[in-house]
Amino acid sequence: MVADAATGARIILIIEYIGTKYHGSQYQANAPTIQGELEKALKKLTGERIRIKTASRTDAGVHARGQVVCFDTKSKLPLKPFIDGMNFHLPGDIAVKGAYKVDASFDARRRALSREYRYSIYNSPTRSPLKEGTAWRVAGKLDTAAMQKACETLIGRHDFTSFVGSEIVAKEKRTVRDIYKAEITKDGEMITFDITANSFLPHQVRNMIGCLVKVGQDKMTAAEFKQLVESRTPGPAGMTAPAEGLCLVQVNYPGPFEGETR
Repeated sequence: MVADAATGARIILIIEYIGTKYHGSQYQANAPTIQGELEKALKKLTGERIRIKTASRTDAGVHARGQVVCFDTKSKLPLKPFIDGMNFHLPGDIAVKGAYKVDASFDARRRALSREYRYSIYNSPTRSPLKEGTAWRVAGKLDTAAMQKACETLIGRHDFTSFVGSEIVAKEKRTVRDIYKAEITKDGEMITFDITANSFLPHQVRNMIGCLVKVGQDKMTAAEFKQLVESRTPGPAGMTAPAEGLCLVQVNYPGPFEGETR
């Protein structure tokens, strides 16, 4: 049952953004963040001080095509004006792509079944101004078949301690995650790493791609990559891939939302 707008409503927004200028999705008092910009826009639109919740936390510099945010409001605005009004007040590198009303018990983070991320690599000896900022340029040739072979190790339930630092392990209650998809594809000079999981640890995907690139460069074998996964020792993963190549593509839920407006 969707909350009655007369007494208040819980709304989710589908957000797209370029994360280059922001210190991540989560609010920080002294730095620009996606959450901070969204909350400022909501204040201008509704007159309310609203705190939002995000479905998946993104690091500084990471982008999103399908971030989901959730909040409560007393505003009686229909969904379409929420989209148009938010986009009027938001900076040009953040946009609302859809809006829905949901049940008052809906939690954007806890209700999610899985998150899909894509990491883009521009595999070329020359730079590309058009791709700069949304892909990591790796100049030398990469063996994508070897990278895909290493990806097979990631599928299933694993303890991914090896792909995060000891400080993150200390903060996290669990380091076990379920990976449903991990795939390398190549289209000309573009290589993409698509991964879907129930959730991710901080920096996990960027550390994974850093190691996969080492496999592609013949600096690590697929067998050594597997040993790294199984070692469950904080910190040995090595190179962390740059943030600009990573994008949150989609957050998946048990069923479609009602009242979609785009």
